[in-house]
Parts: sequence; C-alpha cells; structure tokens
Amino acid sequence: MLLTHLCAPTVAAVLCLALAPPGSPVPTDDRLWPLDPRPQVVAGFDPPEATYGSGHRGVDLAGRPGQPVLAAAAGTVSFVGSIGGKPVVVVDHGAERTTYEPVVAEVGRGEPVVAGSVVGRLQTVASHCFPAACLHFGVRQGAGYLDPLAWLGSQRVRLLPLWGGASSELSGLTGSGSSARRQLDGWAATIHSR
Repeated sequence: MLLTHLCAPTVAAVLCLALAPPGSPVPTDDRLWPLDPRPQVVAGFDPPEATYGSGHRGVDLAGRPGQPVLAAAAGTVSFVGSIGGKPVVVVDHGAERTTYEPVVAEVGRGEPVVAGSVVGRLQTVASHCFPAACLHFGVRQGAGYLDPLAWLGSQRVRLLPLWGGASSELSGLTGSGSSARRQLDGWAATIHSR
C-alpha cells in the first residue's frame, strides 16, 4: 500500500508525458493568456502539413478593439512591425517566440518584458475575425510552430480508475472535441481543455 502511494506521482507524470502529442511543449506556471479576461478561442491550431502549406499556425482569441495585449511570458521584444500589412509584435523567450497580431505596439524592439506586461493594443483592421476583433496568438520554436494552447498549459490530464465511481465520470466523454479518453492498464486518462 505504501509503495502504491509513493509511486502514484511518478506513474502520473510518466502517463502525462506519454499522452502528450509529439513535440508538445511542457507547460509552466509562468505563462499567461495574452488577453484578460481569459478569452474565448475562436479558431484553433491547425499546423500545415508542409512548410508553406495551408493551415492555421496559431489560435484566434476573441477580444475587443483597443484591448491591451499582454506578454504571455517573460522575454525580449524581438520584432515590432508589419508583416503582410498586419501590425505584429514578437517576443523572444529563449527557446520559443510568441507572436501577436494585429497589435499596435506599445513596446520597442530589444525591450525586456515580464509575463502580463502590455505589449500593445488589439486592432480590428487586419483581424482574422474582421469585422470583429480577435488576437492571432502564435508560438514558434525554431522554424516550427507549437500549439499555443498546449504551450499555455490550457489542457490538463486527469487519471481516473476504471473501477468504482469512475465510470459515471467518464460516461459523458466522447473522444473528440474538447475531451479525449484513453485507457491504460485499468486507468482512464482524460484530457480536458480547461
């Protein structure tokens, strides 16, 4: 019994890593949503199959015109300017970079920022959601794109035993949409968006 309690955290950690999609970033507590209050996700991450292929290389987050856009993590502003006619701010966090568009910058290139500091204001023109305002938030690692929601840690894994009362908790899960379920040796790992 004691061995079971001592091993449970290790087993849970291994299962969480095993369930993460390949190339998923490890979420940390020092990352924040770039809009406050926490926004609705209007369009999800859909990475391209080829380097220049079609896809959605970030997520679109519902906002309002002029809303402050916040640095999602501490870093240094590495780009402020226009890309394809859209105002963009990029923050370098070392191994990754976060991108924010369409955002009228309130920071300059080379400026250090902390998580939650204002990097600019959301613009409606050039928004993916025009005529509504939404923030296109992206995360890059090298030349590749990461799922910003996974990077933020907006998904969590719950391990539930398949015996006892767990079946009632799992009965409403479908395996698609915002929840997915996998069975692992008598345990159900349920991934929920939070």
